[in-house]
Amino acid sequence: MPGKVAIVTGGGTGIGRASALALGRAGYSVVIAGRRQGPLEQTVRDGSADGSRILSVVADVSDPADVRRLFEETLRHFSRVDLLFNNAGQAAPPVPLEDVPFEQWQAIVGANLTATFLCTQAAFRVMKEQDPRGGRIINNGSLSASTPRPQSAPYTATKHAVSGLTKATSLDGRAYDIACGQIDIGNAAPDLSGWLSVQALQPDGSTRPEPMIDVGLVASAVVHMASLPPEANVQFMTLMATNMPFIGRG
Repeated sequence: MPGKVAIVTGGGTGIGRASALALGRAGYSVVIAGRRQGPLEQTVRDGSADGSRILSVVADVSDPADVRRLFEETLRHFSRVDLLFNNAGQAAPPVPLEDVPFEQWQAIVGANLTATFLCTQAAFRVMKEQDPRGGRIINNGSLSASTPRPQSAPYTATKHAVSGLTKATSLDGRAYDIACGQIDIGNAAPDLSGWLSVQALQPDGSTRPEPMIDVGLVASAVVHMASLPPEANVQFMTLMATNMPFIGRG
């Protein structure tokens, strides 16, 4: 995608890192954001080794000021934004609903929902005014956006909300040539769900390891969604380990 510019949040590790590197190999100039400088710098080094052009910005994307700075830095270096991958997120080990600390609720809502909204809002402001106009937004959903795991109320609530935001963004973006889709990922290692490969709580109260897919498969799917022409959009994609206990969960 010569000349195109992508922003990837949570770009220092896991799905974000793999997606940023894959987008770089596909020809995008990529800006990655995250809260820890070390992993971001490693992604930049690895991208440079492949000949990719990757810029890192240390930012907490649940903070409006940091989001504003992220987009300002992107425009300062690359002048436009063609793709936003809202990937940053936070999960937590199973906690009974009645025992969820308020601080944990706030943190997960901030990382999974508020950050997605703030970055989407900033992308809209850029994409509707740039020339050529428009762009694409991809949200990292989850299988929990439709089917919860036990004892995951904060995570499940935010991912259901992300699906609503994806639909609203897709609808409101039509007037400005902005497409929005969502990828719902099940058990991609080594990301937030990596602990599920060791001991995942099941609806019957038992625990068991669950199968995983390589994070590179997710990155390839993100590049596919990003590479579609403006008149086409993957609204929702589900990518999961074939044998994970999702279909029929509960």
